[in-house]
Amino acid sequence: MPIRVSAMSSPSVPVVTENAYLTLHYRLASLEGEDIVSTFNENPATLQFGQGQLAPFLESCLLGLPEGAHQTFELAPAQAFGERTDELVQRISRATLEENSSMDEQYRIGDLVDFAAPGGGRFAGILRAMDDDGAIFDFNHPLAGQTLKFEVKIIGIL
Repeated sequence: MPIRVSAMSSPSVPVVTENAYLTLHYRLASLEGEDIVSTFNENPATLQFGQGQLAPFLESCLLGLPEGAHQTFELAPAQAFGERTDELVQRISRATLEENSSMDEQYRIGDLVDFAAPGGGRFAGILRAMDDDGAIFDFNHPLAGQTLKFEVKIIGIL
């Protein structure tokens, strides 16, 4: 009887799956290259995929990448934080503003103000203008309407 000799296959390189535990460096930046967040000059991040530690649109870029991959993605607004929406720029009455802040709160244009949402949630808006009757808030995500760069280097996958 002939002896079969099988070739030794090299161990397969792990890839990012929907339940992976990852160690990685990542960078989210403007199209011009200005960092929004980056771990490349710090310790790498370790996270459980699918647990909300990265935005879902960022996680979708990682699916299927092999350990050791170093890749940059360009994300159009629709793939990232969405387009800016004029309907999300709203006037808030002075009474509503006072209900949602302490009496000694001093707001300045550009402040991010947190509001109670129906059902117990929270949402935030950036103060754009203020007068005696109320204020104008922009409830768009601060990065809405921007094309972003997402750079990632997968260090390890469990």
